[in-house]
Amino acid sequence: MSETVQIIMGIGAMLIVIILTRRFHAWKIKKAYLLIIEDLKAHGAVDPQSAVDLPYGRRNVLKIGLKDHRPTALKSLVLDKIVGISEDGKYYLLVKTL
Repeated sequence: MSETVQIIMGIGAMLIVIILTRRFHAWKIKKAYLLIIEDLKAHGAVDPQSAVDLPYGRRNVLKIGLKDHRPTALKSLVLDKIVGISEDGKYYLLVKTL
């Protein structure tokens, strides 16, 4: 195999790896979205008075292990106005139709 073909195959393999890892993380964040919404529904957090404190609402810098996608998903849900934050830092659902 010529050197050019090897370089092209190497670049192609790297692109495939990048695409697959991005899809994997997108899938994990989507699962986290659903988990957060179900968790808020289960606790009945539908307004600021019934808001609940989520243990994964804050990132733990000292946590060792696999990446937890729930803080990222929660931040995105707040920015998309699906989940709200009360004045005391508790979370509740804004969209009632979920």
